[in-house]
Amino acid sequence: MGVKELVKELWAEKKNRKKLKQLKTIDLKIIMDCEGCERKVRKALEDIKDVSSFELNPKQKKVSVTGYIEQGKLIKRLAHKTGKKVEPWPYVPYEVVPHPYAPGAYDKKAPPGYVKNVLDDPDAAPLARANSLEEKYSSAFSDENPNACVIM
Repeated sequence: MGVKELVKELWAEKKNRKKLKQLKTIDLKIIMDCEGCERKVRKALEDIKDVSSFELNPKQKKVSVTGYIEQGKLIKRLAHKTGKKVEPWPYVPYEVVPHPYAPGAYDKKAPPGYVKNVLDDPDAAPLARANSLEEKYSSAFSDENPNACVIM
């Protein structure tokens, strides 16, 4: 086996390793105030080779990226290329969370129909993940309960 064949084999192995990575959709939060900011983010995403497609939503300050790239790498590259603060998208649809209006889950800054993702962070909102016993106690003092305890 010559050097040429060895190099070809290593090159083919490297390509196969890249193809074996999983295609992911990553949602990020980037503040895009104007068309120039939006253009800068669009150009930065087009320059990243592992990104297959992306969707910008400037009103929600959201970017959905699909590609063969890890979230940490993507955040670092975008932050470096755009000079903007890039964070993972912190919101989920309110149907996903068992108690979307619990104090830790509800966020006034969230887009309509979204709440904070409290399922991933156990310290964020203990009431949003309440078990049946906690739910009984919290509903006993709820305004929606007609038989609630009223202290005047």
